[in-house]
Amino acid sequence: MKSLFIVFDQGYYEQILAILNFNHVRGFTRWEEVQGRGSVAGEPHYGNHAWPSLNSSIMTVISDEKVKPLLDELRTLDATSELMGLRAFVWNIEDSI
Repeated sequence: MKSLFIVFDQGYYEQILAILNFNHVRGFTRWEEVQGRGSVAGEPHYGNHAWPSLNSSIMTVISDEKVKPLLDELRTLDATSELMGLRAFVWNIEDSI
């Protein structure tokens, strides 16, 4: 099993949900407002007067075979806008209850 942690501009929320639903990913945890700045490019997401946009994040635990299709769709979505921002990270899950 893998954990997929997705951080994205709030404007992507509906599209991220559609990707998860299409790939039969039911369970996830969402953080509605997170702040940050990309390590390469893009606009900061601080939620203040100078940088008003914010990010959201989602974490889900999925089977190994779902990782590549999800990452492929997320890469495609990320390519639609250089400034909005979308990142995804995969971690191994060693145990769970």
